Amino acid sequence: MIKISPSLLSADFMNLERDIKNVQKAGADLLHLDVMDGHFVPNLTFGVPIIKQIERISEIPLDVHLMVTNPGDYFDALADCGVKYISFHQETVFHAHRLIYSLKEKGIKAGIALNPATPVDTLIPVLPDLDFVLLMSVNPGFGGQSFLPLVLSKIRNLRKLSEETNPELEIEIDGGVNAENAVELRNAGADILVAGSFIFGSNNFKERIESLK
Repeated sequence: MIKISPSLLSADFMNLERDIKNVQKAGADLLHLDVMDGHFVPNLTFGVPIIKQIERISEIPLDVHLMVTNPGDYFDALADCGVKYISFHQETVFHAHRLIYSLKEKGIKAGIALNPATPVDTLIPVLPDLDFVLLMSVNPGFGGQSFLPLVLSKIRNLRKLSEETNPELEIEIDGGVNAENAVELRNAGADILVAGSFIFGSNNFKERIESLK
């Protein structure tokens, strides 16, 4: 069954608790939190204090996407917040294995995120060790962007690679996800769909989540 991870970047921050509770009632499987540092991407979002508050009211696992240049510096604090999924960008690190096993030692599902232009073949050395891979289907940094179709072939390639070395790997897609491309994404091999404006831009979260599923 496909998992839906609504991206809180698109929620109403003046009514964040309301939106979190409503999206949970609507059938969300995870809550996707984009942490940006203004360096790796040209934007700033929320940090650990906000995530700690979100965890207190969340009844579903938190899925944190670190769009930062120093992801390892966040691991201890996010583990203390009870985060269950963490992905960091391969483009930002020199020692991916070290960070993967640091997450696993904390009981956190370890993921690597790839920008649209980064080939999935670069993951081959670490693929057996990962719990999931987050493929960006827009260039990261801002919500509301259009889906890049080139990512469909990346999903298929990654699924083929994972069948050989890590068949339990989950593939997560983030960027421009909606009801029109959800079937293609699932057929290509996606397991988790991140959707922000498609869900939070609606007055009916349940209808939007069901349309993705």
